[in-house]
Amino acid sequence: MKFISGLGVGMLVAMGFLAEASAQPVKVGAGTYHLSPKSGDKAPPAAPHRTEAMLKLAAPTNQWYSTLIFNPKPEALFAHPLTVKTTLAGLELALPSKQVVPTEFRTTEIHYMHRDALLIAPTAFEPGPAKLARASDWAVDIAMDRGADQMRVTTAHGSPYAHITLSRGDVRIKLPSAGERFAGDADARVLALRLSGKSYALFGPTGVRWEQVSPTEWVGRLPAGAGYLSAAALPDDRLESLQLLTRHAYAFLQDTRVDWRFDPASSKVETTFTAKTRVMEGADNGPLLGLYPHQWFNNASVADKLGPAYDSIRGKIRLLPASQFKIERSYTGVLPHWLGIKEGPGAAQVADMLKVDLRRRRELIPIRENKDDWRVSAYWQGKGLTRATQLAAVAEQQGDIDARDQLLKLVKERMEWWFGGAGRSYFHYNKELGTVVTYPDEFFATAEMNDHHFHYGYWIRAAAEIAMRDPSWAAKDNWGGMVDMLVADIATPQRGRADFPFLRPFDPYSGFSMASGVGLYDFGNGQESTSEAINAWASLILWGEVTGNRELRDLGIYLYTTEIDAVSHYWFDVHGLVFPPEYKNVEASWVFGGKYAHKTWWTDEPRQTKGINLLPVTTFSTYLGRDPAYVKRNVAALKPETDAYNAVGKFPPNPPPKDVWQDVFAKYLALADPAAALAQWDRYGSVEAGETRTHTLHWMLSLQDMGMPDFGVTADTTLYSVFKRADGRKTYLAYNATKAPIDVRFSDGKTLTVAPGTLGRTQ
Repeated sequence: MKFISGLGVGMLVAMGFLAEASAQPVKVGAGTYHLSPKSGDKAPPAAPHRTEAMLKLAAPTNQWYSTLIFNPKPEALFAHPLTVKTTLAGLELALPSKQVVPTEFRTTEIHYMHRDALLIAPTAFEPGPAKLARASDWAVDIAMDRGADQMRVTTAHGSPYAHITLSRGDVRIKLPSAGERFAGDADARVLALRLSGKSYALFGPTGVRWEQVSPTEWVGRLPAGAGYLSAAALPDDRLESLQLLTRHAYAFLQDTRVDWRFDPASSKVETTFTAKTRVMEGADNGPLLGLYPHQWFNNASVADKLGPAYDSIRGKIRLLPASQFKIERSYTGVLPHWLGIKEGPGAAQVADMLKVDLRRRRELIPIRENKDDWRVSAYWQGKGLTRATQLAAVAEQQGDIDARDQLLKLVKERMEWWFGGAGRSYFHYNKELGTVVTYPDEFFATAEMNDHHFHYGYWIRAAAEIAMRDPSWAAKDNWGGMVDMLVADIATPQRGRADFPFLRPFDPYSGFSMASGVGLYDFGNGQESTSEAINAWASLILWGEVTGNRELRDLGIYLYTTEIDAVSHYWFDVHGLVFPPEYKNVEASWVFGGKYAHKTWWTDEPRQTKGINLLPVTTFSTYLGRDPAYVKRNVAALKPETDAYNAVGKFPPNPPPKDVWQDVFAKYLALADPAAALAQWDRYGSVEAGETRTHTLHWMLSLQDMGMPDFGVTADTTLYSVFKRADGRKTYLAYNATKAPIDVRFSDGKTLTVAPGTLGRTQ
């Protein structure tokens, strides 16, 4: 049994994992989890389609390839630039191209779907059902064996190749339409084909003979003892591109690894991508990697080394002949809260609203034993926990310590009730998958392993807020052990463990998280609420800092900075490298392996479609203001989008209020124009389920006082933010979660001494 080193669940959890399934419940400090669902509750899905070795490890759910392990007929894998799909007839391989799909709301969706694929199969035997045989950080090995006969496939993010090995016999290539061979005399090992405006190549071993059976079928006669080939799509049909891919085609991927390092002194995160290969024949020319825009854009270390590019759903994927590359990003800080509004009319307004919200505090995170009450699920309870702790922080900074204590007492009661596990709402650790799930299930978080980072991020933040003020509550032998289990479920940094998988929802190469656990869709895996994902990673930073876990803190900083960067490209396209001219919306809300669109799972209504990638708007959300002009443009698009939606005349059965999430948009706009945001906000209007009127007003007034977030200044501490007014004056904030004073040095020369457990400010 591997313990959760660095995350600190410790011996009690490990002992619980070794307990018999019938031993109910299992204690972790003051908390409890269950090894089996309670009566009437269904267990998480099985993931049987793994080799024997992979069945001994925690299941890699929520990944771009997770469809393989759950589904007997898996959907296509969107490896980018390729798509591959395993079938009983063989391996399908395709290079998707852009499809512009109109919607009824006068907008478009952009699709790059798996279609018109080559079919690659052995001639000597029929492939068997696909199983996941190995997974490294951005590559997978797929077993398509039948009995003693073996067919193995390696595919990877960014790779133009699928590497294939066969235990015996030859290989058959079936084309979706008649193909034309080109550059046939360049290298006898290579079969290069043009078909339907695209170019593909098969790279066989020395001695292979390519025989054309028909206009749509070829057979590769493989020499004895050399049952391997690479199949690739080419970026174009130029001879230079074919020669480039030929040079690297025989370096089969064996391992891929992402490593990160955070330097607190410079506030820099360095991410290193390393690929290891096995040379099948000839010279060792190393691998050929395809870099996504978030990897090559503004990356001077690779700028002069990049080759031809593929058009893809992610923009241009540019080829790099190297076994390693690096990315450096700045970490610009997060804070648990901001200072109080102590002067002017705003102070009285905040005080008045706080009294009203405090009177209704029992409604912030209600508990019900009725399983049909939506408020009883882990997601809605988590939002309530954040709502209450954010209100508590405002009360504290306004000097109302009694109100703060009442709210934190409520949060503790709610969390302890869940962590106690005695009611219908409880946590279940499933050893077969290696996961913590909750009941009652909602959004298929248990049934399909969806959204764990969305849900648990709220809980981890709330626990960190308590720990800042009551460290004994968060001790591992008290309630902290249960929190650490939630952390381990979404953010285990070690690979190859049996208890939890490596970074469950996070795709290290794509740079963002994936919400679907089992991979049900023909457009691949992806994510909707990027803001809730980023909230989870910021929560790791806070929990790690407050509990003194530097490994977790650094992991949270890596995830936070990386996902923010990826989201700026693939959801917001702030650099103009991804969305084509045909895409009509300012941002995408759905981003998947093979499509992006402006909609949600539950509605096409524009306010919710736009807002799902903004909430929860907290002190963790300053990254949304990196481009104030974009913020204004995004908010300005809301009215025409709503008008187009209403013009269709198809409303949901229970339409939301017309101003749904108006507080979310006011807070978002405040990152660009606080005065306009305050004028737009209706204090008597709708309130988002994770928000209060008090916190909304405090947020906007704080930005009006301090100015916009200044991302050009960093600090040598973890919890900090810098703001800049229009007149150039700056506000520097830093929180000290340690037990001794700290001296904070900002990159522009400003210094600040902060007492333990306080938020310091200087100008």
